[in-house]
Amino acid sequence: MDDLNRSPNRPEHGSNAGSGATSGFEFNHPTIISLLYLASYFTGITAIVGVVLAFVWRGEATEDWERSHYQYLINTFWIGLVGTVVGALLIIVAIGFLVLAAVAVLVIVRSVMSLLNAQKHAPMPNPGTLIA
Repeated sequence: MDDLNRSPNRPEHGSNAGSGATSGFEFNHPTIISLLYLASYFTGITAIVGVVLAFVWRGEATEDWERSHYQYLINTFWIGLVGTVVGALLIIVAIGFLVLAAVAVLVIVRSVMSLLNAQKHAPMPNPGTLIA
């Protein structure tokens, strides 16, 4: 009776059929940089490693979708750095916290957008933009 519920194209749970399939998450270079940017909210330093890798890997890029990601991620780093400095200076007049929060959200959104497009090997629509 169990055989009626089993589809010939769908492997059973725990079976080795389809073990050649990937997990669906690829650690390509733009993905690694995006993850380093996101990790910087916990470690504080990995964004610097990410932007250095972006500059190094940009020269080695073989496909257009990768080049667009590197430009987008380099811009994301500079937005985060300049926004953080401006926000820190504006804390004196009490609007710095809003600026810091806005910059944090923008960097997270840009990193996630790059991460998602890198998984699809899709280029960033407008890599030169300073907004999401």
